[in-house]
Amino acid sequence: MFCVAGFECDDSNFLEKLSDLFFRVCVDNKRFQEANSVFDYMKKMGIKIDERSCILYLVALKKCDKGDSFLGFFRRMVESGVEISVYSMTIVIDGLCRRGEVEKGRELMNEMASKGVKANVITYNTILNAYVKRKDFGVVPEVLRLMEREEVEYNAATYTVLIEYIGNIGKHDEVEKVFDEMRDRRVEVDVHLYTSMIRWHCCRGSIKKAVALFDELSEKGLVPNAHVYGALINGLCKTGQMEAAQLLLNDMQSRGILVNRVIVNTLLHGYCRKGMMDDASRLVSALENKGFEPDVFTYNTMASGMSRSKRQEEAKRWLFAMVEKRLTLNAVNFTTLIHIHCKEGNIVEAKKLFQQMLRRGESPNIVTYNALADGHSKKGELKEAYKLRDEMEGTGISPDVYT
Repeated sequence: MFCVAGFECDDSNFLEKLSDLFFRVCVDNKRFQEANSVFDYMKKMGIKIDERSCILYLVALKKCDKGDSFLGFFRRMVESGVEISVYSMTIVIDGLCRRGEVEKGRELMNEMASKGVKANVITYNTILNAYVKRKDFGVVPEVLRLMEREEVEYNAATYTVLIEYIGNIGKHDEVEKVFDEMRDRRVEVDVHLYTSMIRWHCCRGSIKKAVALFDELSEKGLVPNAHVYGALINGLCKTGQMEAAQLLLNDMQSRGILVNRVIVNTLLHGYCRKGMMDDASRLVSALENKGFEPDVFTYNTMASGMSRSKRQEEAKRWLFAMVEKRLTLNAVNFTTLIHIHCKEGNIVEAKKLFQQMLRRGESPNIVTYNALADGHSKKGELKEAYKLRDEMEGTGISPDVYT
């Protein structure tokens, strides 16, 4: 018998609903200890435990990165007679894979198969994706054979992982074959798959094919997201097609899609590589007016670009702006400043910056040493230049042709 506010009730259905509600409230508030107590009470009293409520608990534990806890709770679900579906099993396997414990995930999948819970395409995609992400390519064919044996049909997400896998192992000619096979099977292509194919074509320098896929995506009624735009903008920037890249950015903004830092910095890098520093400056100014905050990469890109374009004062302004914003200078920033001061003949200031760089724990690279050696050489200080070369070799950096 159950008592609430002095009211006695022996209605098992009422008790089941109340216990389930209390369990969900504990989970929503991340009061995991209390949730466990409610679960134990329900088990002890023989109250039916709803798998859907348990799934909420598993998701909450996974979000909090409590790997051992969600696997332990899943085992308690099994032992307590909760009706287990492939959905709760896949949530646990996904959590294990995200923690790099793919083997544990596969073991759980095999264990549950012996209990009658068969993995579905989402389960297999989770495991495949984990192996591909950690570049454990040797196991991928084994998992694919298992899918075939279990007659699990590929979906768009499977093909997305396959394309990444095939590209990584260097079988570039097979990527389009896989894409065509997917079309032949009439698998519905999603935005993620288009993004993978566009990115792959851009990496291969096939910009026309990438643009054609972007147009095809829109014709199919799919809405391109920031990842699709980012992939194509990156490809256009790498091939120096800055006008087309800018048009894509404008298209993004007209659709109300948030322009992220990666896309902005990609465009800036493209402009700077082509020496289009005024265009780069205008882009930063326009985006700053819309609330964009430059990051370390933005400052690095602009300062390096200005320096290569022999606009040294502007390069210094970008780096000094970093200091004003209280952003920490890194090895690239120090090297750029050292290079500028050496070009200006101010070797004293360059050496000060070099020492400051070392004190901050930033490791100079060959570009840093070459800039300083060049500065000393132009002042006729060859002993200092040779000393730098010896110091560089002592740190394990081999001189290059420029040295």
